[in-house]
Amino acid sequence: MLLTPARIQRLLRAVRHQRVSVREAYQRLQRLPFDDLGFAKLDTHRALRRRLPEVVFCEGKRLEHLISIVQRLQMVASPLLLTRVSPEQFAALHRRFPPLIYYPTARLAAWPRRNHRPASRRCVLIVTAGTADLPVAEEARFTLEVLGRRVRLLSDVGVAGLHRLTEHLSLIQRAAVIIVVAGMEGALASVVGGLAAAPVIAVPTSVGYGASFRGVGALLTMLNTCVPGVVVVNIDNGFGAAYFASLLLGGTLKR
Repeated sequence: MLLTPARIQRLLRAVRHQRVSVREAYQRLQRLPFDDLGFAKLDTHRALRRRLPEVVFCEGKRLEHLISIVQRLQMVASPLLLTRVSPEQFAALHRRFPPLIYYPTARLAAWPRRNHRPASRRCVLIVTAGTADLPVAEEARFTLEVLGRRVRLLSDVGVAGLHRLTEHLSLIQRAAVIIVVAGMEGALASVVGGLAAAPVIAVPTSVGYGASFRGVGALLTMLNTCVPGVVVVNIDNGFGAAYFASLLLGGTLKR
């Protein structure tokens, strides 16, 4: 039996009330810290350490391996989140696991918690420089929604027309955390960072012409920002930005 946080709490209560011996409890906990499938070692108690369960990166994985991983994790991970899922992978997974939901623009699949509500009223604001940055922004957005966070998306407000951004100053200044998604030269993260009180997570995208070097130009601009309070994740890593934003907001997911 895979041990979820709720099951571990029940087990500890049983030990306290002497319904289960210490030896028996120890034997049940031996499945921790991971479940060995041979080809993969699933971190079944990451939610105990990190407050969020293990997430599956699907790109490059064999379909039979993905099916086995989802079969095991859907018993312990809540919510279950799969990233970089191709339409072909999802079609095969959905036949086996009908509750899975697919977000094609974001290339995410998820098995959300039942009747989950946002963990708090604090909001993460996602800001994009252009519409070409939306796939990465949507990856961040849907990740946050699956994790039970409140999200607002403000798109196409890049530095080519700053009046589009300043129209939303009150929204920027009310946000608890801001994720800025930008390609080309990536200057938008510094601009937003200079206007906001909240921490800013900058996501460079691979959008741009040749000298942008598939996102390296935006990455270097963001890393060299003169604005304190801006951190940078890897190119096109909307998931990583969303995960970090969720950790900044605090709180614990429960199954």
